[in-house]
Amino acid sequence: MASLNSDEWKAICDKFTNAQNLTDVESRKDPETDPFRSKYKARELLREIYCSLKSFEAGDGEEDSGGESGEQRPTEEPVDGQRDDLFGQGSSGDTPAGLRAAKLGAVEYYLGVNHVDTEELSAGQEHLMNCIKLLERYRVSSENVSLFIHVRNQLGILWAGRDETETAQGFLETAEAIYQRYMKEDGSPPTDMTEYFSTEEKTHQERIKRFELAYTHTMYYLAQVYKNLGQNERAATYCHSTLQRQLQLNQYSPMEWALNAATLSQYYITKGRYMEGRHCLSAATIISGLAGEVPSEAAAQESETESERREQLRQKRAEIARCWIKYCLNLLQDAKKLLEDNIGELDTDRQEELKRARRLEEEEEEKGRKSALLFGSEDTFDLIASLEEKVSCLFPLDFTEARAVFLVGQNYVTQAKEYFQMDGYVTDHIEILQDHSSLFRALAFFEEDLERRCKMHKRRVDMLEPICNDLNAQYYLMIRRQLMFELAETYNEMMDQKLTLANRQADSQPLDNHSIKKFNHLCSASAKYFQMFLDSLRSPEGKLPEHLEEEVLRPALVARFRVARLYSKLICSLPSAQLDNLNKALENYKYVVHYCEGHPEAAATVETELELSKEMVGLLPLKINRLKARMAANN
Repeated sequence: MASLNSDEWKAICDKFTNAQNLTDVESRKDPETDPFRSKYKARELLREIYCSLKSFEAGDGEEDSGGESGEQRPTEEPVDGQRDDLFGQGSSGDTPAGLRAAKLGAVEYYLGVNHVDTEELSAGQEHLMNCIKLLERYRVSSENVSLFIHVRNQLGILWAGRDETETAQGFLETAEAIYQRYMKEDGSPPTDMTEYFSTEEKTHQERIKRFELAYTHTMYYLAQVYKNLGQNERAATYCHSTLQRQLQLNQYSPMEWALNAATLSQYYITKGRYMEGRHCLSAATIISGLAGEVPSEAAAQESETESERREQLRQKRAEIARCWIKYCLNLLQDAKKLLEDNIGELDTDRQEELKRARRLEEEEEEKGRKSALLFGSEDTFDLIASLEEKVSCLFPLDFTEARAVFLVGQNYVTQAKEYFQMDGYVTDHIEILQDHSSLFRALAFFEEDLERRCKMHKRRVDMLEPICNDLNAQYYLMIRRQLMFELAETYNEMMDQKLTLANRQADSQPLDNHSIKKFNHLCSASAKYFQMFLDSLRSPEGKLPEHLEEEVLRPALVARFRVARLYSKLICSLPSAQLDNLNKALENYKYVVHYCEGHPEAAATVETELELSKEMVGLLPLKINRLKARMAANN
């Protein structure tokens, strides 16, 4: 400022430096009883700077904006076409007057951030809006563009925190438009805000890095805004770009970055975009490695900080492993949906058709990879690519390909279970076991040999059954219900496969006693777990609910239908036992029909099961009567 001599200007610069130090360094040491002590001191220094600038400003006719008042809603940010006004109208931001306004605006900005940090949001908002008002008469230039973007970023954060998402969106999209227009029309390294109060200029490289970092923050906040608005595709694009920019600028925490990349992978997976999902997970694994090795627990004098760091590293790497499990599981399950016929078996014609189309698919993958925004720097790019090669992003079309995906998933199951152990992480541990079980189930679809397929389902039973029986029913009711239903379905699948095998052998030889015993065991085990599931719905007095809640409606009716079917499948030599089983089957079929008659809205959830139940309610009495007649004749 022209009116200030060098000593006066140096005093202002020193105050600013002290205020920054109080905010960024000293505030971390503030006691819990006085958490904002350093920030209040910084605020006083910023106010002194503001008063000094105003008192030395020649021809000042502006009202002082350093006070605090009640909350005011911001004026609407300019929409797309009107944002050009920030570049095309008003005085130049590079003039002495423009620079004075920028310096005053910067102090308002720092005062605004200070008030927000001390949870005085209304005052913070007022200072930030004062900054915008000071700048609005000047065009965007290299002297003020950084401030233009920073202040809108802060207002975006402030309004997002109040759940005023669309207001936040307006500020952040304006910040984005300012950056893009500036880079297109000027592009020179802009003045950093801290240079307004410094006797030393930053290098071009430092200016570029800080400016790009501000825009990276804009993109990060926009990703959150779009997610909250339900614009998930747009949110994913901005999140992906944010992560890439953080790597380029080398401004990130390895574990935090890795976890964000792994989380983004889950969005891509749900959209069937496995190439992008795999890339995010590979990058997450490599970048998480930059956080270093997990410190050894053996050190007796391990400090509390080291212990916390070790725990965080182990947990976050286990969470990334869980994301890999979901990748492998979803890839197998989506391939199954693509290949199965109308009865859930492998459609070999479809399989051959997809194999013929595979070459074209591989070419498309390579094209997609070249056009994708890939993560990495010179140090990490090859490592990420190398990890990607260890697992396919194309749908497996046969057992060999499916097994390769399964083994990768199973390896990450082992890693995840090392941290999420049953002792301390019951829910997480069981969810990982359920995913492991689902991996076996998905792989079994590709196995043509029914005996080997049965063995895979047996592995599922072996891992889930002990957990289900040991869990406390009072504290883990929902989890036990899930496990009981899955065990029932697993035994049911094994029974169906044994039945198919038996039918194949029936033409050449009758079933021996061992096969009958095995078949009946599978039927009984499935019925037992379905019944345990149904019994879990009973009241403390032992009564079944007259009205089934929505979350258990379909499972309960399906369980009834399956129990009925299982009782009718049991092989019995004694007519009296056969009669008893048929009556139990009829009772359960009737329950499904009567419940849907009494609750018409339930019919839509079990259309197939209801149709078959009605049919069996008509047929089974005839079968029962014939059996009774034979029994009477034999007596």
